[in-house]
Amino acid sequence: MSRPIPMVQEPRPRLPAWFKVELRQGPDYQEIRRLTQELNLHTICEEARCPNVWECWNNRTATFLILGDICTRRCHYCAVTTGRPLPLDEGEPERVAAAVKRLGLHHAVITSVNRDEVSDGGAQIFAETIRAIRRDLPTCTIEVLVPDFLGDLAAVETVLAARPDIFNHNIETVPRLFPSVRPQGRYPRSIAVLKAGAVTKSGLMVGLGETVEEVRAVMRELRAAGCVILSIGQYLQPTKAHWPVMRFYPPAEFLLLKEEGLALGFRHVESGPLVRSSYHAAEGALLGAN
Repeated sequence: MSRPIPMVQEPRPRLPAWFKVELRQGPDYQEIRRLTQELNLHTICEEARCPNVWECWNNRTATFLILGDICTRRCHYCAVTTGRPLPLDEGEPERVAAAVKRLGLHHAVITSVNRDEVSDGGAQIFAETIRAIRRDLPTCTIEVLVPDFLGDLAAVETVLAARPDIFNHNIETVPRLFPSVRPQGRYPRSIAVLKAGAVTKSGLMVGLGETVEEVRAVMRELRAAGCVILSIGQYLQPTKAHWPVMRFYPPAEFLLLKEEGLALGFRHVESGPLVRSSYHAAEGALLGAN
């Protein structure tokens, strides 16, 4: 049983001065919005309230959310809607591929909600999406950010058989906090999923109550699991009903974690207050694959 979200007695910390997001809706931003609406697609950028949506969409990058927009899990940090999902949409892979082609993407990132009620967790839809993009735009590299598939390594192999360029699964937090913030996840299960990949990537949020030494320990374990790309970003509380921010890490600490990650052998570390898993993903893929 998961522990309740902690009641913070002190006032929640204010957003530090270094959090500055330019809210600008340029023509590329508008095109992506129109395209996702036209093709009935979802993006994690919107569903998870990503602070970088303005920058990324204005640079013609977006992370597509497949398997619908309703998650079967309730992680206490996540803004994605939880509930009973609709049936899987068999036409979704073709529509994602059409969007990738029309946007002329060099690097596409595909993620999903958890679909624990489906036998393979939606792995086949992941694979079909990869193949559809390869067919429509062969020059585009593909990164998948997958759930843990309840530890079903056959489902993981289904995705890997479609040969994504980057295989990503976010560890999100440290083992001590897993039962509290990811009550339906399991830390060892996530590590096992990462060990099954080829060019693998993972991401960490900080500021949920972990210690820096716990972060360092996870970084070491990710490297031992074969991870070569890492993202580290500041957790931001989506609503008052979600897990509170326990601490804001200053930019200097993110820089230090990046340096330590590179010293551990990660080929690329994206670390900063506004960093999210798919932030500057194309650059990370280029460095991580070499």
